Amino acid sequence: MTVSGVDRLFGDDLGAVVDMARMADDLGVDQLVLPDHVAIGPRLDRYPYGARFPYPPSEPWLEPLTALAAIAGATSRVRLGTGVLIAPLRPVVLLAKTVATLDVLSRGRVDLGIGTGWQREEFVEPGMAFVGRTARMDDAIRACRALWSSEPPVTFVSPTISFSELWCEPRPAQARLPIWYGGALSAPMIERIADLGDGWLPLGPTVEEIADGIGVLRAAFVARGRDVSGLGVRVGLPVVTDSDGRVDAAASVASVADLGAIGVTSVSVALGRFLQTRADIEPFFREMVAAMRG
Repeated sequence: MTVSGVDRLFGDDLGAVVDMARMADDLGVDQLVLPDHVAIGPRLDRYPYGARFPYPPSEPWLEPLTALAAIAGATSRVRLGTGVLIAPLRPVVLLAKTVATLDVLSRGRVDLGIGTGWQREEFVEPGMAFVGRTARMDDAIRACRALWSSEPPVTFVSPTISFSELWCEPRPAQARLPIWYGGALSAPMIERIADLGDGWLPLGPTVEEIADGIGVLRAAFVARGRDVSGLGVRVGLPVVTDSDGRVDAAASVASVADLGAIGVTSVSVALGRFLQTRADIEPFFREMVAAMRG
């Protein structure tokens, strides 16, 4: 489940997101995903992924790693995802430390979805400019991987971030913390997923385009000697509603088998896009989990 559109459901008590997470954990939801905007400006028309941006500038966006830390303390099994964390807005070593800490405290439940961001207005820090953000993200993930997996002290050199003989402890609980990249499957994106990542978060393409992309990614994994069974692909579930606007769980999950057949490994639903009140959450969770298992 993607925890977006929180104003409608939790606007009078954003702390209730943690209560929702506890409920999801108890009812069998597999993963909770938080999106990211550190700040947002009025130019929503720049949204590059198909339809118009679904929320107004006033929508509250919980900082994902902070919120997931609170959720980790209230849950025991549900996986904790970001979808996507705007990595170029975070100082690199602090990003490595924060993600590793969350993974340790959650006992290895983090799925780190990352992207470059699309809103120029968020990039206000001089050292974190909008231009050049993709190169910074690539160097940041290489640096994080080095800090997480190399024996300290760690030295790392790249065009945008370099350091010498650092200990950055603790390291993640997971032997390889999964990193999922969000965005269009360009040639550079294929390379970074195959070289550094573990999954793809398609944003906007058709089912046919997703299937083609999975084929390309699998070939890139094979070319690098990587096991294609380790490739994750998470897509937004096409939700079906009835004449009253209520989610039809059975009809919504009908497409899951077809998505699985092309290589999609998980699906997610944006809560705030389809539910009207907080009281709708528990029955929605129960119906969706039952429909998935049925």
